[in-house]
Amino acid sequence: MSGVDVFRPASAARELRHVFLRDMVLMASVGVHGFEHTARQRVRINLDLAVVDDGASRLSRAAPSLADDLTRVVDYEAVAKRVRAIVDSGHVRLLETLAERLAEACLEDARVRSVRVCVEKLDIFADVGSVGVEIERRAEDAL
Repeated sequence: MSGVDVFRPASAARELRHVFLRDMVLMASVGVHGFEHTARQRVRINLDLAVVDDGASRLSRAAPSLADDLTRVVDYEAVAKRVRAIVDSGHVRLLETLAERLAEACLEDARVRSVRVCVEKLDIFADVGSVGVEIERRAEDAL
């Protein structure tokens, strides 16, 4: 596919690992229509994070006990909790706004170099599986 930017966050050359959350389905208050202000609707969220790799592969060969430490990685459970809190924080008119808030939260961790966020409404049209938006944002010093 010529001309298509393929997001490949994991890279040994750039010392990045890929952390992701797939198909997180939550009830969200999102939309511009009146009925969307009064009833939550299903959204699916996918996150792909390019995270600084601290050399875990080298550590694991040298000393496996050093490599198996939660403090040296981005905790996907903490990311999932943050996503839930943002979605539950109140009504948002645009999926784009929700996606930006999620990206901003992910980039608060200095180890995250870039994030791709996809947010989809699942129940908008009977003949369409989903509608949504996808964005990619980078940490300021990664530009």
